[in-house]
Amino acid sequence: MDFSCVKDGEKWSFDVQITEDKEKMSCFKFLKMMMFCFNCIVFLGGGAILGVGIWVKVDAGSFLDILAELAPQLKQLVNVGYLCIAIGAFLVLIGFLGCYGAVKENKCMLMIFFIIILLIFIAQIAGAVVVLAFSGLADIFIGYIQIWAVKSIKDEYGKSSDMTALWDVVMKEFKCCGFKNFDDFTNSPFYNDTLKKYPQQCCNSQSHCFGADINHSVPGCYRSLLDFLKTNTKVLGIVALGICALEIGAMAASMIMYCQIKKDEKSV
Repeated sequence: MDFSCVKDGEKWSFDVQITEDKEKMSCFKFLKMMMFCFNCIVFLGGGAILGVGIWVKVDAGSFLDILAELAPQLKQLVNVGYLCIAIGAFLVLIGFLGCYGAVKENKCMLMIFFIIILLIFIAQIAGAVVVLAFSGLADIFIGYIQIWAVKSIKDEYGKSSDMTALWDVVMKEFKCCGFKNFDDFTNSPFYNDTLKKYPQQCCNSQSHCFGADINHSVPGCYRSLLDFLKTNTKVLGIVALGICALEIGAMAASMIMYCQIKKDEKSV
């Protein structure tokens, strides 16, 4: 009787162990599938952005013709071709590391994926802390942005087609003039080439104008951007929290898979 009880106990313990192993395997397969699906979407999205960026820089004319038919409001994409290429390439890299690491159960790829996402997450937190807690540093950063923005207008507006088109789009969308005000355009290539005229967005008229016809009620783009951020604070906050949640989920999934693969290798 005692012997049979021991045997029954051992069998019950063995069955429990099998059930636990099956549950772990099911959880691992679920994480593997989610990692693959999520990173596949990232990879395809990055590939699309990369393709658009390359297309814009190689053949902007045909790209503009198609946008004019389908979505005229997206014409400004032609001015950020290099940015699209950079973002697309980065997303393709992240997606490839996640997909390959999950499908092949490759520890190295999963760890690289984890480290990259962790660095992005830390950079976001550090940026938020700087903005919220160290207003002095934030002011210095904004000061550098202001120097770059004004310099880009003074040196490139009217000379570089890409920079001119970019500023035109920004001023049109935010209904603003210059970074600080209309005076940013004084002595710019555009100002000198048009006999001291200012862009249409700064004028009372519907065309370029001289200083006497400037609309002083049009704010600088810096102020308009701040107003936009204040108006959409809740939306930006929700988007930021969503991105952070995705990053935390991706890090957790990749690290759990890494630890499980490492554990399985030791048990073999």
